[in-house]
Amino acid sequence: MTDTTDTDIEPAGGSESATGTDPAENRTDEGSDDRSDLRRTLNYALLGGLSLLALIATIQLYLNVSSAINQWVTYEYRSLFQAAFNLTVLLLVSTGMVWQVRRLRE
Repeated sequence: MTDTTDTDIEPAGGSESATGTDPAENRTDEGSDDRSDLRRTLNYALLGGLSLLALIATIQLYLNVSSAINQWVTYEYRSLFQAAFNLTVLLLVSTGMVWQVRRLRE
């Protein structure tokens, strides 16, 4: 029979430390964090660019619809059509703002 002492026996986890955690789990992959930060920054930059483009397109649409109302609608009804159009835009913007505030509060 061979004599085994306490020093010859490995812990059940092999490379686990006395705290029971794997040392490999404590290491962070800094390259992955850098890529994640870069990806997040690029996503925000893309979102900002697309938002600016959407803002410009929205302003152009608003001005063109106003021009079309002035051209196609008789003078007596222009203010009514402009008011209806402005109310529609206001309701859409308000809905978008409420939706965004709810998303931010989650």
